Amino acid sequence: MTRPYFLYKSVRYLIDTPLLIIAFWLADHYSYMHVISGERPLTFLLISIISWYTAAQVSRLYTDLRSSKFAEEIIYVLVTIILFAILLTSFLFFFRNTILLNNYFLGIYFASLFILIIPFKYILRKYLHFVFYSGRLQEQIILIGSTPAAKDFYDTINLHTYYGYKCIGFLDDDRTKMNGCPYLGRIEDLSKILENTEVAEVIIALPNSKHQQISSTIEVCDFHATRLRMIPDLYLYAASNISINTIGLLPVINLRSLPQDRWANKLLKKAFDISFSLSFFILIGWWFMPLVALLIKISSRGPVFFKQERWGLNNKMIVCYKFRTMYYGSPETDDKGGFMQATKNDNRVTPLGRFLREWNIDEFPQFWNVLLGNMSVVGPRPHVTPLNISSIQHVDRYMLRHLVKPGITGWAQVNGCRGETTAPGSMQRRVNYDLYYIHSWTFWMDCQIVLQTIINTIKGDQDAY
Repeated sequence: MTRPYFLYKSVRYLIDTPLLIIAFWLADHYSYMHVISGERPLTFLLISIISWYTAAQVSRLYTDLRSSKFAEEIIYVLVTIILFAILLTSFLFFFRNTILLNNYFLGIYFASLFILIIPFKYILRKYLHFVFYSGRLQEQIILIGSTPAAKDFYDTINLHTYYGYKCIGFLDDDRTKMNGCPYLGRIEDLSKILENTEVAEVIIALPNSKHQQISSTIEVCDFHATRLRMIPDLYLYAASNISINTIGLLPVINLRSLPQDRWANKLLKKAFDISFSLSFFILIGWWFMPLVALLIKISSRGPVFFKQERWGLNNKMIVCYKFRTMYYGSPETDDKGGFMQATKNDNRVTPLGRFLREWNIDEFPQFWNVLLGNMSVVGPRPHVTPLNISSIQHVDRYMLRHLVKPGITGWAQVNGCRGETTAPGSMQRRVNYDLYYIHSWTFWMDCQIVLQTIINTIKGDQDAY
């Protein structure tokens, strides 16, 4: 472990202790009830520290999150604080006669801790990115194979240097080109390379048919005590959430086991959709949406709302509601009858509509779709019928995105897949993100996507037009 990385890991663990002390001081100072005196503050802090690090281990707060978005780390912090609150109050129950606390004190304590931890986590994340960009933490790796998965992996670690990998080349029995990655020789040359080159890790990206080369690579890495990882050749099943059961002694792979098929998850997601949508209308919608409607009516002729047929769960047609952002009567098809997607500086979009699109305000009426039950807060974005029909022909596994309800926002959108999809591969990339969401869904993933949507909206999205 390099010195900067060791320093980062140590600070990441230890910084939470002084933050717990500062949060305690703030709670004690602003609660106006100094109920802890003498040696009791030390006892309280000791219990807090034990509870915090126990909760952090359960929530996996200190796992390597460098490849995750900061919104995901915020969710980890939130989960940790919830667990911490449960543990701390449980421990304090046994000290109820010696440590007297009121709910106001605990409320300030937990809130202060959350507010303090978030910026410190962000600063540490930026420090880590800086160290990676400077090259001080990059680990040298070798790729085995030149499959599409290997090419995607190579492009990803080059684009996102914060993963901390530097690929020095690849080995393959066929001399091919791979997006500028240096060719180091045949797979059988791996032993010689590991003897003469400092390599932190070997990544196998070979198809399952080359089991002999996979076995020999594993043996060579074991002999040289080199870390080894594999990119599984599961491209054909990449759209599936694979679960393995056994019948007798035989493993059986289930390719269509979806998290949202389980009744408990369905109930949880439904409760989240309804509570979130009702909260939106109670806090914002009841006064903000009439104001937007009035501005639309004043600024251009035509109806306030735009209703469009889109495809929903199980390919059923739904009516999707949006605020109208284009001039009334604007054409939806070109001279050849093809569907016209909204483009940057589209002259069909009104000045107010451009603002509404930039800040995602035009999507607000879709919370009504959520309450009607034909959409979810988070899910694959619903597409219009012409776009669906054209995508079926050239996008792999496109129809699988309709296995769940469409959403107001989604995993594809927070990962940059917004705007028109005319560029080659853009729709496939969007579908790949949608399928990953469908087969990896968790409640906390929905929370992360909602949070990331808010962050992206505040930061501004160049593809929001």
